[in-house]
Amino acid sequence: MLARRGYFDPFVELQREIDRLFEDFMEPSRSSRIHFPKVDIYETENEVVIEAELPGMKKDDVKITIEDGVLIIKGERKFNREDKNKNYRVIERVEGQFERAFVLPDYVDVEKISAKFNDGVLKIELPKKVEKEKKIIDIKVE
Repeated sequence: MLARRGYFDPFVELQREIDRLFEDFMEPSRSSRIHFPKVDIYETENEVVIEAELPGMKKDDVKITIEDGVLIIKGERKFNREDKNKNYRVIERVEGQFERAFVLPDYVDVEKISAKFNDGVLKIELPKKVEKEKKIIDIKVE
């Protein structure tokens, strides 16, 4: 039986190497990690609202644009970890650039979109267009 166990050793080593490659792929270096803020999107009678969690950020760290019917939220979260007296054991708070994009429904009035930033939550209000009363014209068929 001992001789047979050695038969699988190259495959075990190959599996370890494949696992290591996938771990590297799934967990990139901290400097290249991109953070996607979590959002809630809901709709009321008069508007669509996007709320994004951006803890530890300020309103000046975020940029919101609209391009070809797509709302884009961009920003960068930075932490100052230069203090030489701190010996970090665990770092879970992510830093780096992020970008989220949302295709806007055609019933949103893009000219009236507003945004507020309060307590680490970005709230974007997208008012719905006011529907004009439909005018119905009867056409007589001859």
